[in-house]
Amino acid sequence: MTDAELLDLAADLARRAGHAILGVKRAGFAVERKLDQSVVTEADRVAEALIAGGLRAATPAIPVVAEEEIAAGHIPSTAHRYWLVDPLDGTRDFAKGSDEYAVCVGLVEGGRAVLGAIAVPATGEVFGGRLGAGAWKEDAAPRRAIATRPAPAGGLVVLASRTYANDPRMAPFLAGRAVAETRPCSSAVKFCRVAEGAADLYPRFGGTMEWDTAAGQALVEAAGGRLTDTEGRPLRYGKPDWRNPDFVCYGWVE
Repeated sequence: MTDAELLDLAADLARRAGHAILGVKRAGFAVERKLDQSVVTEADRVAEALIAGGLRAATPAIPVVAEEEIAAGHIPSTAHRYWLVDPLDGTRDFAKGSDEYAVCVGLVEGGRAVLGAIAVPATGEVFGGRLGAGAWKEDAAPRRAIATRPAPAGGLVVLASRTYANDPRMAPFLAGRAVAETRPCSSAVKFCRVAEGAADLYPRFGGTMEWDTAAGQALVEAAGGRLTDTEGRPLRYGKPDWRNPDFVCYGWVE
C-alpha cells in the first residue's frame, strides 16, 4: 500500500469505529474500571476490535499497538513501523454523555508519527493528515484541505484539557503570551481544532500515552503546526512504556 492508501485505510476504519461507538451509545452500556482504575466501556472494545482487525487484515506486516490490548497484557513486538490505536479517546467524557470523544489511528515510522486519522463520531467529522502531503477534513461536506493559522495578533485561542485545566503549570507557561481565550476541551478533538485553524495552542501537563497523540501529532504537523515536549524537542515514539512526557501542540512553526 502507498502512504496515501494507508491514510485512507486509517480514516475509513476510524469512521466505521465511530459508527459502532454511536450504536453502543444508543443501545446503552455499562462503565467498568481497568486495573489502573481508568474507565472502559463496550464501545472501547467494539471499536478497537474493528480497527485492529481491519489493520491486521489489510497490512499484516505492520504491528498494531492498541490501547485495550495493551491494558489486557497483549504486548506486540514492534519494529521501525507500527500502528497506534486509541479506539475511544475520551472514554470518561463519553461515559458522562459528552460529545467530546474521538477515534484515533496513527502510523509511526522510525520514532515519528507520519500519518494519522481522527474521527469525531458525535459530529460526523473525520480528519486526516500525512507528513509532506497536507491535511484534510470531511463531514457532511466533501473532503477539503485544512491548515493551521499563524499566531493571531489579537491573542491566542488556547485549548485546555478538562481534566488538567487547573494544573498549576498552565499559568506560568502562558505568562507573557497574548491569550484571547482559554477554552476547555476534551480528547483528541483538541488536535483537530488546532489543525483546522480554530485554535492555536494546546499545552498538556499530565499523563498521556503514545496512542493518545500519534494520530493528532501527524495531523497537526501535516497541517502546518508542531508538537514538542516542554523543552522544544519533537515528541518521539517507541518508548519502552509507551508514556509521553508533557507536551505542547502549536498551530504555528517558529
